Amino acid sequence: MSKILALDTSTDACSVALSLNGEIQEDFRIIPRQHTQQLLPMVQEMLASAELAVTDLDAIAFGRGPGSFAGIRIATGVTQGLAYAADLPVLPVSTLAALALAASDREQVSSVVAALDARMNEIYVASYQIESGELTTLLDEKVCAPAELSLSEGSYFAVGSGWRYLEDMSPDTQSAISVSEELYYPSAAYMLKLAEQDWTQGKAVAADKALPVYLRDEVAWKKKDQQ
Repeated sequence: MSKILALDTSTDACSVALSLNGEIQEDFRIIPRQHTQQLLPMVQEMLASAELAVTDLDAIAFGRGPGSFAGIRIATGVTQGLAYAADLPVLPVSTLAALALAASDREQVSSVVAALDARMNEIYVASYQIESGELTTLLDEKVCAPAELSLSEGSYFAVGSGWRYLEDMSPDTQSAISVSEELYYPSAAYMLKLAEQDWTQGKAVAADKALPVYLRDEVAWKKKDQQ
């Protein structure tokens, strides 16, 4: 069986997970602004507990976004550095897909819309149909104002920090969703489940091709330049 390590620092949560012999172990912590200091020690502890070196792995997965710009860069940089050094392939995983998979698994729902707070009164959002752990994308990842969100017909379980803007959304959107009472964060464990699927389908990439997905990088930089 494959040995895959997964990392995520796309939100206030920082997580590391390891898939070994068909079992997933995870270290998940809510540690805002501590990702840079804590991520590598968490990786080292995870590997040491499994008596593995990085070179023993088959691949490394990471949360490639969307999410916090700084957070995504941290996970991307650490993943690329580890993968380069050990000559390993990389599996970039969507944070929104991981959120949706977690909700489907834990809440036993099949239609999920995942949204993260993108600041600037916007959200990162995507929706999925999930059957037996397999995701079909209904709404592609995008960044938009809450009022601009439009979902295809149906009922959805809504998960993620983006639903704090629920009152700004259209009546049609509000009536189509049931918002999770629990605040879910993207987690490396659920990224591993998606990464394992990509691994078996031959979707791993070289370390220099493992790029972050910001969704609105051009807009953000323009606004920063204007300030």
